[in-house]
Amino acid sequence: MKAPRALLRRIALFAILLAILAAIMWVALRSGPLAATRVTTTNVQEAQLKPAIFGIGTVEARRSWLLGPTNAARVLVVKVDVGDTVHAGQLLAEMDPVDLDDRLRALDAALARAGSSKRASQAQLADASARRNLATVNLQRNQDLAAKNFISAGALESRLQEMASAEAALQAAEANLAGAGQDFARQQAERNALARQRTTARLLAPADAIVTSRDAEAGSTVVAGQPVLRLIDPSSLWIRLRVDQGRSRGLAPGLPARITLRSQPGQTMAGKVARVELLADSVTEERIVQVAFDAPNTSAASVGELAEVTLDLPQTAPALVLPNAAIQRQQGQVGVWRLGAAGTPEFAPVQLGMDSLDGRVQVLKGLQTGDTIVVYSQAALTAQTRVQVVDTLSKAPQQVRPGDAP
Repeated sequence: MKAPRALLRRIALFAILLAILAAIMWVALRSGPLAATRVTTTNVQEAQLKPAIFGIGTVEARRSWLLGPTNAARVLVVKVDVGDTVHAGQLLAEMDPVDLDDRLRALDAALARAGSSKRASQAQLADASARRNLATVNLQRNQDLAAKNFISAGALESRLQEMASAEAALQAAEANLAGAGQDFARQQAERNALARQRTTARLLAPADAIVTSRDAEAGSTVVAGQPVLRLIDPSSLWIRLRVDQGRSRGLAPGLPARITLRSQPGQTMAGKVARVELLADSVTEERIVQVAFDAPNTSAASVGELAEVTLDLPQTAPALVLPNAAIQRQQGQVGVWRLGAAGTPEFAPVQLGMDSLDGRVQVLKGLQTGDTIVVYSQAALTAQTRVQVVDTLSKAPQQVRPGDAP
């Protein structure tokens, strides 16, 4: 009786061990290291995309002015303040002219004296011309008399010398008049130059604008070119937009834009691309675009304010479309994990096209309509990985980003 009982105990113990081993294997295959990798999938479908480009920009003024003296000077008075609206030709500030007014009066006196000298030279020229004409008449008369032997040869030579003297006096008068004219022109040029220099002491508004900065006060000394006031044209506001070079395909002037200012997050303003800069930023790998407002509102935007801009590209032709999250990179190739007939994953290289801001991307080559593609996975996949397709992952999705090694 003891032998059969011992045998039964051994059999029962062996059965328990088998049950425990089976439970361990079941747990290992279901949720342990040997468990299949849980994945979510989607089917490749054909659709149209409405691509767009998104970027962050800064509000700037296309037309702005820095007003300051062309020479070192002391600020005499500033007549406007920040935020004031000014009109073209309005006096905004004035520099201390120091001795410019006195120098102008001195040049006016010198110019009047040069004018008098010029008139005196003109009178001398008229007198020399009259003397030359008289000498010419006397010479002609004496030549006629000498031909008839009514006068001596000495008398004729005297008239010839008188004619030569009158001609020399005329040339001297002409030279004096030319010199007086040149002196008058020099004095006039010096006076005009000083007058223009005096004009630069008055800072006038170049156009209708708004004062954005007042950089110097009365009594301050500024150097040449240092701004005293800064102005902008409020109707010329636009956005200097920076766009990732990798997502800048399709950028062109005239693209419609949707603008959201940081100060007005719930309001969208219309605009369009005014200019695409030829020079890109090689450090940040961005392209620079200027976006203008369709209807500028001077009270809505402020210079230096950040803005979120979305540029709408034309709708694409029908093509295969995938979620952007499904795109992977393996050994330098861009592709997706496709589930084969047996449910095993295989890496399929693809050629991508345009993408949209809602997370979808075109697939130009490498897939067919209806292919099952892995979107998210709990771990990196390989061709030997066993997968389990689920609707959602039990924890936060772990997306295999481009560049992750399997």
